Amino acid sequence: MSDIFCSLRQLSVTYGRGNNNAAALDRVDLDIATGARLAIIGESGSGKSTLARALAGLLPEGTKVTGEMLWPALGHPPRPGRDFGFVFQDPGTSLNPVLTVGEQIAEGARRHLGLSWKQASIRAEELLGRVRMPQPGKAMRAFPHQLSGGQRQRVAIAAAIAARPALLIADEATSALDVVVQAEIVRLLDGLVREDGMTLLFITHDIALASGFVDRIAVFRDARLVEAGPVRSVLSAPVSNYAAALIASHRDLATPPLIEELAP
Repeated sequence: MSDIFCSLRQLSVTYGRGNNNAAALDRVDLDIATGARLAIIGESGSGKSTLARALAGLLPEGTKVTGEMLWPALGHPPRPGRDFGFVFQDPGTSLNPVLTVGEQIAEGARRHLGLSWKQASIRAEELLGRVRMPQPGKAMRAFPHQLSGGQRQRVAIAAAIAARPALLIADEATSALDVVVQAEIVRLLDGLVREDGMTLLFITHDIALASGFVDRIAVFRDARLVEAGPVRSVLSAPVSNYAAALIASHRDLATPPLIEELAP
């Protein structure tokens, strides 16, 4: 298998049919290594979600795409559900409200792995255990509205990996969750990717969250890739002013207070 999973060359994406529309992605060159955990960092409108949808072939009709997307590791564009899994920001939009959790996870395994419904249901329950859902057997019979936001995201992750994909794309998969659940989901993704040898694309605006578990970081701003490299290099010696500003703006519990306590 190639060391390069996906290679982007001068990739540009423009929404709409008009000639005056600004590019959502502008001449991006980026290599994604097989088995890598790559974070795509940027503020809203930077192009990071467009990149994810371009890789997954989920761009809307009428979108103009130029440049190349090469897939040396696969030999062909990835097939939805089989070669890649996609975890969206809001699991409520990707889970069917009238189907049980078990049915939704099992469907991917049945369709793409050729399993019977019984075999697929067994795999679905095993996956619920892997994503650390309490009482997986009971969860199989639940509907999405009966679960918390964090539990629904675990179900969405289980469904995304049901067919053993080579690529997992998580697009702002933690941004709608509280910080405690965010950390749990990040640890879960990290463990699953390591165990299954998947390539991970982790889309986020939070450089601090991503830097704790990814191998490489690619920073986007205004539709362009401004910096990419190993996470330690980017954090310790950023070459772009924008990446340096993102790092400098991060605050945590160890950061000195903005306003010192008044002297008595």
